[in-house]
Amino acid sequence: MSDTAVVTYAAKPGCVELRDIPEAVIRDDEVLLEVRAVGVCGSDLHMWKALHSWPMNYPVVLGHEFGGVIADVGAQVRGWSAGDRVVSETHAIIDPDSPLTRKGLYNLDPARQGYGAAVDGAMRRLVPVPARILHRIPDNVTFEKAALTEPCCVAYNAVVGNSSIEPGDRVVVLGPGPIGILCAMMARLRGAEVAVFGLAADAPRLEVASRLGCTALTDHLEDWAKQWDGLGVEGVVDAAGVSSTLEQALEIVRPAGWITKVGWGRDPLGFSLDPLVQKNVRLQGSFSHNWPIWERVLALLSSGSLDLDPIIGGTWPLEQWHDAFETMHSCTIVKAVLQPTSA
Repeated sequence: MSDTAVVTYAAKPGCVELRDIPEAVIRDDEVLLEVRAVGVCGSDLHMWKALHSWPMNYPVVLGHEFGGVIADVGAQVRGWSAGDRVVSETHAIIDPDSPLTRKGLYNLDPARQGYGAAVDGAMRRLVPVPARILHRIPDNVTFEKAALTEPCCVAYNAVVGNSSIEPGDRVVVLGPGPIGILCAMMARLRGAEVAVFGLAADAPRLEVASRLGCTALTDHLEDWAKQWDGLGVEGVVDAAGVSSTLEQALEIVRPAGWITKVGWGRDPLGFSLDPLVQKNVRLQGSFSHNWPIWERVLALLSSGSLDLDPIIGGTWPLEQWHDAFETMHSCTIVKAVLQPTSA
């Protein structure tokens, strides 16, 4: 039997198409997941436009933000049954003997291979998933919102795990893409006063940031950052898709502050890092997530503390993937969600 999937097949702009592929077969330690919702990530758009900086395994099915219903379970799987509503982490392949894996930091394991880049992802009807990365979806969380657990976990790790926010801190988020908006939401949950900075073309997304209680800026960033005492903000979350924004972050962060960089940027830097030294600033990278972060985010979604209604800009059937990609790429919405199957 065959399945239909959104496949990227070359490192050139536009090399993504709908293809027929063989239907997935599971191993003994996997479940077969019927995908009900899969989020379109900014990285999917980067791969579509050939703007990515990470290795790819062409051709590969896109999609790493997904949830659905278990259709079948492998012979060695325990604790999961057909019909369970689940969401999956992105870590399709890890080294179980890695020192990082044994510490619970399998997201940083150099052998890690993720869905949608190295391993066929979930923009299809059926996807095999190792039971070790499944999480149960709370009954009051829809598949569309559950599929966005992954980017919420990226933001949680960046803001809660890798930043130092105290109530009353002033924080700037550079880049109003999905991760930037979610980072702003997490910073608000931590009690920070948050500004989100973007371009004029980002106006619809910045409006979402405003509705979420943030200050939306397209200019006068330094004025906002230094308006309190002239020294700058306590922290900056750099969620922009370019490397050069790090220079901007160094300008607006206060001495002894912090910068957390979660946005990817393939172009090299061309400026001095002396301000990092002079200001005694902590520069922190943030990548991916692990098991306890997923459980915490699902609890936030279930409690309503993390409301994704303003984030989801629409849903599309899998066959209309191009419309979803174009709509999200136009910056008129924050997040697009594909629905390979329906209930």
